[in-house]
Amino acid sequence: MGDAESPEPADVESAGSPSSPEPDAPEPDAVTPKARSWKWMVLFGGVGLLILFLDQLTKALALEHLTPGEPVNVIGTFLKFNLIRNSGAAFSLGTGYTPVISAVQIIVAVGVIYLSRRLGSVGWAVAFGFLFGGAVGNIIDRIFREPSPFHGHVVDFLQTPHWAIFNVADMAVTSAAILLVIQTLRGIKLDGTREIRK
Repeated sequence: MGDAESPEPADVESAGSPSSPEPDAPEPDAVTPKARSWKWMVLFGGVGLLILFLDQLTKALALEHLTPGEPVNVIGTFLKFNLIRNSGAAFSLGTGYTPVISAVQIIVAVGVIYLSRRLGSVGWAVAFGFLFGGAVGNIIDRIFREPSPFHGHVVDFLQTPHWAIFNVADMAVTSAAILLVIQTLRGIKLDGTREIRK
């Protein structure tokens, strides 16, 4: 009785055959959702810090070079530099509710940071950056400017016809609101996916 034949080992080429599949290795150029999230967070942070810098810089220049009650024409009567101290919200609304407005703006800034982890599109990231930079710009005024912490008056100096005097932070918040409306109307969600409409 002869010895039983032992099975021959599979050759090297057959090791990758469909009968013995191996897990696919990730493609080197593949971008994970986490990497995309960080990309949008960096964009959000960069825009927010830029708006904050421009807001504080222009306010410092306004305080140094402008005198309250003495407006300066920049583009005829269409745009003036007119320095005031505003105890209310954007565009001088809500005067007398400075602590409440301060609390609301802090909540907005914290909420934007929390939600920024879910960002998935350029439009939302830029809008969040505008909103964060504008909110923090005015929060700094309310906390650190006279007359007292959380009762500080915001520096406003930009004036156009038939409109309240405002600043760069107010412009950023308004721009953020417009961008958010546009993204919503386009059906683009916070995470970048598009809403399927029936």
